[in-house]
Amino acid sequence: MTENKLANLSMDFAINILNLTTNIKGHYSLINQLERSATSIGANVREAKYAQSKADFVSKLQIALKECYETEYWLELLQKAEILTDENLKMLIHDCGAIRKILISSINTAKTNMQ
Repeated sequence: MTENKLANLSMDFAINILNLTTNIKGHYSLINQLERSATSIGANVREAKYAQSKADFVSKLQIALKECYETEYWLELLQKAEILTDENLKMLIHDCGAIRKILISSINTAKTNMQ
């Protein structure tokens, strides 16, 4: 998968998170954490595009992966606490998992190419 595809997926994901959280009342700290981690995925993917070296590229993608795992945590927490329960949430959890898999594959490929 191309870097542009990953950048587009992560941007769309962040927008979907922001749209989901716009009307949520209460639990502001949890929603803030979710928004920060979800938007950070795409920001780090974008930074990786302009990495100074292969090692820097891998590092940026690894940060994006950590943010992806954190986002999955917040989504699952909001779901289990029944703060969010709609079908959009299930789709976002699925999309986050898909982005995570792409990031893992990209990191592994980049590490292999470094050797």
